[in-house]
Amino acid sequence: MQLDWLVQPLLTQLNTGVLVLDAAHNIVYFNQFIARRADIQLSDVSGRLVYDIFADAPKAWLQRKIDGVLALQSPAFSSWEQRQYIIKLPHLRPVSSGSQHMAQNCSMLPVKAPNSAEQFVCLLIEDATDAYVYQQQLQHSMAQLELANRTDGLTGVFNRRHWQHELGQEIQRAKRYQHPLSLLLFDLDKFKQLNDQYGHQGGDAVLIELSGIIAALLRDTDVLGRYGGEEFGVILPETDMAGALLVANRICATAAGHQMLFNGHYINATVSIGVSSFSGQTIDELIQQSDIALYNAKRQGRNQAVAWQQQPETYLKKVK
Repeated sequence: MQLDWLVQPLLTQLNTGVLVLDAAHNIVYFNQFIARRADIQLSDVSGRLVYDIFADAPKAWLQRKIDGVLALQSPAFSSWEQRQYIIKLPHLRPVSSGSQHMAQNCSMLPVKAPNSAEQFVCLLIEDATDAYVYQQQLQHSMAQLELANRTDGLTGVFNRRHWQHELGQEIQRAKRYQHPLSLLLFDLDKFKQLNDQYGHQGGDAVLIELSGIIAALLRDTDVLGRYGGEEFGVILPETDMAGALLVANRICATAAGHQMLFNGHYINATVSIGVSSFSGQTIDELIQQSDIALYNAKRQGRNQAVAWQQQPETYLKKVK
């Protein structure tokens, strides 16, 4: 029973691209799915090399695939996750996408003509744009979640948990490669008075603005984090004590010279900084040394950077 009357309408209405090539990779047939999206007619391109018609196709890769299907007489498959598309076609989905082109799953099937030795390859091209877009959205959501887990909700710098993890990683690198590493701990001077005068919203505004200003002073390799409350930490890889003091003094001077506008009031805020350098300490010891130096900076008048000394002063009461 001849089924040409059934096959042709099915191929025309099928919501999958059908592209048939001969053994020389010339176009023999494609259905309306391909014609509409590529805006071409079979009568205009029949017998022409597929790579001439679809110039954006990955020629070397597609040649190997097609020749393998013909030689082995075995199907091959490519998913959108391996290669977004085989031939560039616009997608027609009402979804937002980072690409205007259809993501495709492509099956390549060997086909033999009846009563002939002639061989063909049939490419079945399935529109997988929905899966591609949903995967993009999922990856974006996961990246946002990961970022939220690493950053402080108020200032946008790293939170304490992630910052301490990075400090541990940098200590390991400094040990392994015998490279210098320094640590700054700083907080805002008289922050309670600032909160009392301008309210917690004013205090938050100062924390946000100052953390952004200080972040702009640092290198890409430096790590700024909120250690707690108005206290922050900066990890300085490849930096010895002298270099760390230069950075700390620059932060002090920048903070002191910057005026912040809040509800029509100009606010001046200063910071005190404790500086320590790695010489084999544990993470807790290094933080403690910077912490002691920070409170020494408070005692010596605030608005300055102080390096940790081998004979640290004992402190009993937190100075703000």
